Amino acid sequence: MERQMVMWPAVTLLGFLVLTALVIAMGTSSTARYEAEKRAASASRSRGSAPEATRATATATAVL
Repeated sequence: MERQMVMWPAVTLLGFLVLTALVIAMGTSSTARYEAEKRAASASRSRGSAPEATRATATATAVL
């Protein structure tokens, strides 16, 4: 009877630790994916806007 009293809290603690590790692993992988997508979008935006900025500067200079 006493063995059963110790077993259930241990099983509960082990389950909690396993689920906590699973949540941390899932959060880490989704955060890494989000950051990679954000960097890719930022890089494509900065590459796309550089020619537009050059064109705008040339147009403004020609108007002056």
